Parts: sequence; structure tokens; C-alpha cells
Amino acid sequence: MDCLYADPDRKAYDVLGLYYGLSRTLFSPASAKVFSRFESLQKALKNYTLEGTPDDKSGVLQQGGMFVFKGKQLLYAWKDEGTGDHAPLDDIFDACCRVPVA
Repeated sequence: MDCLYADPDRKAYDVLGLYYGLSRTLFSPASAKVFSRFESLQKALKNYTLEGTPDDKSGVLQQGGMFVFKGKQLLYAWKDEGTGDHAPLDDIFDACCRVPVA
């Protein structure tokens, strides 16, 4: 937990250049894979509420990302292109678990 960081005020989003907006959230080609599972999505959203989001509801339009650092050195960066777009786990594990070449 000492190396897990969160950004509840979303200040790092601007610095990291993460994507934001209605078109990215709903109409990005990367979002299509989520909407192709419409029945599963409907089931997941059945009990969804905005109560868990910050007071600024526009945060639901913010796309995330994955960044792996070793100290101040950036080892891996991924910006989610749309809803349901995530960094490939193999890429993350490669960045985190890479054995240095001697």
C-alpha cells in the first residue's frame, strides 16, 4: 500500500495528459468493446449510483490510465482511450517484474 497512489482531486490528470470528455467516454472506438457487452453492462449498472463520485459529477467523463514508476523514473505509461479500455496486464507485469540485464 505504500506504493499505491490515488488522486481524489484529479490534479494529476492534467499533468499526465489523461483523456476527458463525453466523446471519449461514450463514442470512442475503444469504448465499443464495453457496449458490445450491452446485457452485462445493463446488469452492472442496475444498482449504479453517482453517490460514490465526487461532488463534481464531470469526473465520470475522465478516462484513467496506468503508470509504473521506479522512484522518479517512469517505466510504463498507458492512457485509457475510452470506457473499458485498460492497460494490458502482460505489459504491466513486464514493467513491474522486468529483471534488469546485467
